[in-house]
Amino acid sequence: MANRFAAFRHSSYSRYFLSRFLTSFSSQIVSVSVAWQMYDETRNPALLGWIGLVQFLPALLLVVVTGNAADRLGRRLVMGCGALVMMSCAASILWLVLNRQFDPMLVLAILTLFGTARAFYGPAATSLAVNLVPREDFANAVSWVTSSWQLASIAGPVVGSLLYGLAPQAAYGTATCLFILAASLIFSIPKPAQKIFREPPTLASILGGFGYIWKDKVVLGAVSLDLFAVLLGGAVALMPVYARDILHVGELGLGLLRAAPGVGAIIAIALITAFPIRDHAGWILIVSVALFGLATAVFGGSTLAWLSILALMCVGGFDMISVYVREIILQLWTPDEVRGRVNAVNSIFVGASNELGETRAGFMAAVIGPVATVVLGGVAAVGVAAASAFIFPRLRDIRRLDEREDEATRIT
Repeated sequence: MANRFAAFRHSSYSRYFLSRFLTSFSSQIVSVSVAWQMYDETRNPALLGWIGLVQFLPALLLVVVTGNAADRLGRRLVMGCGALVMMSCAASILWLVLNRQFDPMLVLAILTLFGTARAFYGPAATSLAVNLVPREDFANAVSWVTSSWQLASIAGPVVGSLLYGLAPQAAYGTATCLFILAASLIFSIPKPAQKIFREPPTLASILGGFGYIWKDKVVLGAVSLDLFAVLLGGAVALMPVYARDILHVGELGLGLLRAAPGVGAIIAIALITAFPIRDHAGWILIVSVALFGLATAVFGGSTLAWLSILALMCVGGFDMISVYVREIILQLWTPDEVRGRVNAVNSIFVGASNELGETRAGFMAAVIGPVATVVLGGVAAVGVAAASAFIFPRLRDIRRLDEREDEATRIT
């Protein structure tokens, strides 16, 4: 039992863990509140797609800047400043609500700044964990951080929906306060050891993250599989449409729908912890992505609230397996001096699969309807999994998650 909490023996990691949870939790509150208010006031699903797009584009456009910032500057500093900027964005939306000036274009502009802060925050936060625990505790640290994000995905939408139901300003005000606490926790961490990348910037060093991922075909296969599966199969942006117009479950129902994937993910991580992946890791990853797509299609075609929630739990559970495997591969064997740049590139894959996937879903739903959009997307995700089994045979044939450690060291 003690080994399951090995990372928490280090006080800096404990503060880091709580800060990341609060940041994710607050972001979920803002996300569910803005999406609901935007659709409630406009009834335009395309605007839900724009919410995802404006938060993804900064990560894409600034990828070489954010990764180098994490490797050349203190990751604690970048992470803390990112949380403070996100706090200012939540406070700005709060001000608009209090003054009855919730203008969609102005809110999208604020969310663009929010996305910029997240673009810097993500690589620094993901890279900082390895500087706070010894190598032997890092896999445990990754597991707990991943679990905290999923717990925030469960609690954040529910709490956000409840607060929004009381008053929109309650939701945005709570998020603002929690962002302040998250930043304070990060700045309270003593300056950690970090291999600062100090070479003069060259094109090769700036693009080092891309180069490392391209050299490692298993890493490339893992992140691209996740990218295309979630890009095509993502349905989060359309949940306000399902809650209001298809399932007729209201604000609280929206919170339950948004929380359901997180519940499934927590169940999955508990199973992985109790029964670690010891063999056939590649096939487990690919089959899980295929089942993710199948569960998405079931959700898309369902008109029953209980079936929709169950399907979304499966979506979150199978996606959790993909996230877990990918994070172990990326973080445990990436050299510290290039880890920020690799995580910046990975944030593009994650952002494209999430925010850009939401954009795709919103725009497609405006043309062919939400049900067809989600069902076809789920079927396409199944196809991506099947294609990946043939395109990336080394990924498919991985037996154990740790079998590549020595090879990854040689690559660098």
